[in-house]
Amino acid sequence: MSQSANAPRLVMFDLDGTLVETAPEICDAVNDTLRHFALAPVAQQQVNDWIGHGTHSLLVQALASSQGITEAAVRASATLAELAAVFKTHYALRCGTRSQPYPDVLDTLERLRLRGAHLAVVTNKESAYTQTVLDAHALTPYFGAIVCGDTFATKKPSPEGVLACLAQFGAAASQALFVGDSSIDVATARNADVAVWALPYGYNMGQPIAVSAPDRLIATIAEID
Repeated sequence: MSQSANAPRLVMFDLDGTLVETAPEICDAVNDTLRHFALAPVAQQQVNDWIGHGTHSLLVQALASSQGITEAAVRASATLAELAAVFKTHYALRCGTRSQPYPDVLDTLERLRLRGAHLAVVTNKESAYTQTVLDAHALTPYFGAIVCGDTFATKKPSPEGVLACLAQFGAAASQALFVGDSSIDVATARNADVAVWALPYGYNMGQPIAVSAPDRLIATIAEID
């Protein structure tokens, strides 16, 4: 099936909070780690609000909250590397276990693929966890490019990942669309001069996504044409 004249040639998606609800299993791994070190657990909503900058940043925020100290103090701690290693072990076990694609995701990806659009994921999630989540929900085959938080030297809101996708698929910025759920995604798209649509149900650090003024706010991913 060919593309219509006005349809984007390239559609790029954030992962957590956009394609897949991952917060429950991330919270499980965080609290597994905190329990391992006899620290107080954190709440699901706190974890939801910390998602966006990658799992290491989220872990630092959780450790600061659990111990009642600053993030700077956590980052300066001699034990952070050990804590991070334990978290990686727990998250590797939890990843893909309690996540699930949001409604309409699979049908929309299939529809976009059939009409000839190139599809990509651009996420701040580390590559090992990204691949696990995509594989767990049979999403990997839909994407011609998967850009993760550790793919390049910079991550969102740097436009590097988006620009790499544009180059890979030979698409101009005007022919592309970025779909996300957070102010980070909106800033990323703006930095790459790409149109951005946003979903209201994901993880935006406790703030309504409308405040970030995306080009369009959509209630469901099925609205992508």
